[in-house]
Formats: sequence, C-alpha cells, structure tokens
Amino acid sequence: MQLSINTREKQGVVVLDVSGRIVAGEECDSLRNKIKELLTSNQKKIFLNLGEVARVDSTGIGILVEAVINTVREGGHLKLVNVPRLIRSILSTHRLLQAFEIYDNEEAALVSLEKQTQEPAA
Repeated sequence: MQLSINTREKQGVVVLDVSGRIVAGEECDSLRNKIKELLTSNQKKIFLNLGEVARVDSTGIGILVEAVINTVREGGHLKLVNVPRLIRSILSTHRLLQAFEIYDNEEAALVSLEKQTQEPAA
C-alpha cells in the first residue's frame, strides 16, 4: 500500500488527507516534498489528516517532526487530526506527543487555530 496524499481546503486551511504508509523511501519523500511545496507557496496553515494511515516507521515519524519544525520556522501552524491509535502510541513511546498539536477532528483543530491566530485586542 503506497502513500496517497489528497489536498483540499477548509476555511483557509490546507488539509492533506494522507492514506497508506508513511515509511522510508518514496512515501516519506512525497510527504516531505508536499509540505515544502505548501510552505514555499505561502500556505502556512496545514492539517495532516492521518485517519487512513495504516503504518508509520521511524523515518515517517522523523518526517512528521521535520514538518512541524519547518512549518513553525516559517511562521505557520501544522496540526495532526484523526490520528490512529497506533501512531499515538508510537509518538507516546518516543515521548513526542508534546511536539505535536493533535486533535480528534478537523473542527477541534479549526477552533484551536482560530484562537491562535486571533489578534489581541488593542
């Protein structure tokens, strides 16, 4: 099962619907390149919908960490939504949960993003 990435927009946020495996090789390269492409084109609000991801290896975890770092470095926001139990468990085992903003669904992530991007009252 290869990695499939479908892009859509929801309320000004680019949602990447990821399905398949995030593993070393072509799969990780395609996810890395997609996120770089978004950041280069000034798309800095990104949700990774991982609900259909069947497997992730250590390289895949590294790609997710890299994606968060690069997005924050560019002044953006990257959130994980619909994270399967297996991936949560891997992130927890490696003490990486705190490195990510993880939400059960897109609506919760949108509410959080709205709060983060609101300008303070003058």
